[in-house]
Amino acid sequence: MTSASPLRQILDPAHRADPYPLYAELRKTPVVRDGTGPYLVSTYWEIQELLHDPRVSSDARNLNPEAAAFLGQEEEDPNLPPTFLRLDPPDHDRLRDLAMRPFGPPHTPRRISDMRGELAGIVTQLIDGFRGRDHLDLVDSFAYPFPVTVICRLLGVPREDEPRFHVWADTLAAGLDPVHGTPEEREAQRETLRRARADLAAYLAGLVEERRRSPRDDMLSALATDHGPDGRMSPLEMVSTAALLLIAGHETTVNLITNGMLTLLRDPGLLRRLRDEPALAAPFVEELLRFDPPVQLLPQRTTLADIDIAGTTVPKGASLWLLLASGNRDPRRFPEPDRFLPERPDNQHLSFGSGIHTCFGAPLARLETQIALTELTRRLTGPRLAEDPPPYRRNAVLRGPRHLPVVIEGLAD
Repeated sequence: MTSASPLRQILDPAHRADPYPLYAELRKTPVVRDGTGPYLVSTYWEIQELLHDPRVSSDARNLNPEAAAFLGQEEEDPNLPPTFLRLDPPDHDRLRDLAMRPFGPPHTPRRISDMRGELAGIVTQLIDGFRGRDHLDLVDSFAYPFPVTVICRLLGVPREDEPRFHVWADTLAAGLDPVHGTPEEREAQRETLRRARADLAAYLAGLVEERRRSPRDDMLSALATDHGPDGRMSPLEMVSTAALLLIAGHETTVNLITNGMLTLLRDPGLLRRLRDEPALAAPFVEELLRFDPPVQLLPQRTTLADIDIAGTTVPKGASLWLLLASGNRDPRRFPEPDRFLPERPDNQHLSFGSGIHTCFGAPLARLETQIALTELTRRLTGPRLAEDPPPYRRNAVLRGPRHLPVVIEGLAD
């Protein structure tokens, strides 16, 4: 790579449309200490091992002061305490188990599969809205409203409140990237994050209290009233968990659907295959997750002991960045990693993580994306990109196009 910091290059929006050449350079040295402090891990087997290593912490409170400042995590937020995503056992296990009870197996095993008809209905309604148009922004017209509508219904958040929480969610998602700029600019960014957290926490606390008094058949009601073997969540834990589910429940799926349509529109033969063979949807989405994942990297891991990784000793207390998208293109694990092969065998990608922090929303994201891409390819006639590359979001962690301008000839019924 050039003499510039590899991490700064990855975070540079100029590389957002195609970060994969940077990752390929990084993989030549599986573990690199960046000049800003963190250790970057870019190869598949090393990332996979670290995702299962109990000596690697997800708790931001274990970050050293330098790493915490770089990530904007110097202080705990009293409005939104750490979610289980940023905790270690046993706290992680208790909160994750409580959150999963109303979401899926073993307590509600058919929650996601029973939503198939409802998801298909939302998709049909959104695509019907394209009628009479020949230019679309697939993000604003489809890839964003679809998963937002789904997560609102699942949680019990009023869909009409979307304009309110959209701004807070965007701010918090952007906050996954390190703060940067002058000290004054960094403080301004932190203050913006604090306000967004406080506003979202106050909004969700009100909804949780409503559900506690008058429960409904939704996840907020379950969080507010359910008791697991280890008790129940505290009010702050309920709010923090609800915020995580609301944001993670749509931000990543927006990018996954958009990345999928971008991949298809760049390869008309592939688009025709999915249109003619809808049974390919499941393996197609798995290959999409490997090829162009919505979560590119995990920036917040800390070593609790000295760890040897591919011949490099990473000291206790170091900041680890796991480059999932790079590991997904590691040729030692995936032959021809830069080719999109829908029928790729043994496609055990890293895109939903692994180990105790495996994304429990993965079944919903998979089903949403399979239905979305199958129906879009079936019903859009003559679709083509109006701009390539499209404009991307600045976010390096949750990477995806901000807009996807598309020209279509019409709609099939």
